[in-house]
This record gives sequence, C-alpha cells and structure tokens, in this order.
Amino acid sequence: MNNRENEDILIGKIKYTNCWPMFHHFKPDALSQKSRLVTEVPSILNRRMLEGSLDISPVFSFAFGYGAEQFVLLPDLSVSSNGQVNSILLFSRKPPEQIRNGVIALTNTSATSVNLLKIIMEKAYGGSPTYWDSEPDLDLMMANSDAALLIGDNAISASWSNEEFIVTDLGEVWKQWTGYGMTFAVWAVQRSFAEDQPELLTEVSRAFQESKHQSLRDLSPLVEEACSEIGGTREYWRHYFNNLSYDFNEPMQKGLAMYFSYAYELGLLKHKVQMNVWNENMLTRVKE
Repeated sequence: MNNRENEDILIGKIKYTNCWPMFHHFKPDALSQKSRLVTEVPSILNRRMLEGSLDISPVFSFAFGYGAEQFVLLPDLSVSSNGQVNSILLFSRKPPEQIRNGVIALTNTSATSVNLLKIIMEKAYGGSPTYWDSEPDLDLMMANSDAALLIGDNAISASWSNEEFIVTDLGEVWKQWTGYGMTFAVWAVQRSFAEDQPELLTEVSRAFQESKHQSLRDLSPLVEEACSEIGGTREYWRHYFNNLSYDFNEPMQKGLAMYFSYAYELGLLKHKVQMNVWNENMLTRVKE
C-alpha cells in the first residue's frame, strides 16, 4: 500500500444512512488482523482510495470508474435502486424535460449523482443545460436556477419540507429510461491488497455480507437510529431501507456498465471502465 504509516487494515465507512445496513453489525475488532474504520464523507473516502491510503471502502460509483484499474469489487455489496432511490432528487419548477436547456445547480457532494443527471439530461432528454456547483442549500440553489440536485440526507430532509418544487427521483428516471437499476456506491478494494491478502479479504467480505443480512432481517435498530439522528417517521425509514437494493447482481452490474458507457461517451470519463469482482480468491470480469 502507498502512503501508509502503520500495518492496520484501514476500512472506509460512509456516514450516509444508505450504507448503514452493511456497517451496523460489522465489527472490525473481530477480524483476524488488526483493523479500524475510517468514517468520513464520501468525497474524502473516494480520494483516499484513489491515493491508496485506504485498503477497502465503499466508494461512489463514478470514483470507482475513475480509478477502476487499481481496484477490485467485493461481491453482492452496493447501494443501488431498482427504481425510486428517494435520496437522489432533482427539485425544479417545471418537469425536467422542459428545462433541458436551463440552468441547474449541482450539489458538490457526489460526482456519481451529478454525472447521472448529466447523462439523463443530455441523453434521455436531448438537452444541454448550464450547470453550476453549490453547497447543498435548496433555497440558495434555486434562487437563480431552474432546478437543483440534492443527494443523501440533504435530499431526504428537503423533500420532507418541500411544498414549492417538482421533485424528480433520478433512480426512477434511470429505470424507466434504461430498464436497469442504478448503482450509486460499490465496495472497492485495492487490487494490491486483494492480491497480497486474499484470505483476509474473503473474511472481510463475509463479515460485510453477514452485517447486511442481519440488518435486513431486523431493520428496527436502523429505523430507530435514523429517527433519532435525522427525524421522520418509522414508516418512512422502514420503507427507505426496504426500497434500496444492497446486492450487486448481474442486472445491477449491467446497469452500472451502461452508466459507465454513457459517461465515457459524453467525455465525463476519459477511459472505458472494466469492472472486476472478487469472489472467494477469484476475479470475475463483468461483461457489458
């Protein structure tokens, strides 16, 4: 590994609620090698994975695409939607197809969602909007814009208080347009780590899988924590967690491959992306 000051296994953890099921029952202390979690916002985890100072981390899909050659993916772990995602939302005064050449304010917290919006606006709606970057403040964003993109907990909170704007769920638009689900985050591993420590990687992969399955068997602790930290009702959060997909099966892989293909076509990525999935000491190449 590069830029490492100790021998601990460093595992990134995204603060967002949509990753909670994979981490709620994940215990780094139970691993056979000393490990610790690095909890940060996605942009910092993405950067640290790209610079090589984390071993394993969920990363936003676009960040994986940017550095795909240095990563492999853990199997059956993602934050995806097979339709509505409820946390990648475009707020606008008119339907998005009517503002395809308008001005859109972009959250500065997610390249994956920003580029998903650009793909939809330019490929699905045939537009060419003007974009500008903003802090995730809906009033500020909409002051001089036709639409504003918010993601994650900011999008959820804004949707609860919104009475003025049309709200478009980008996961739903992607599904209607392509027929595939959309994967927003994947679990990336440094290729060098996978090659050097395959047994430990298998152990980590199984621990994440068990946390996911245990969380989904009983969502009550996650629901209560979300209500306490963010607000909202138990019914909302139970639906939110149940509505997301945390797998990375073949249809989800094909949907993500399509996203990367459009990103390359539009010049958002400078290279074609090849996904390699780790599976019990083996690599499986995702076919487009």
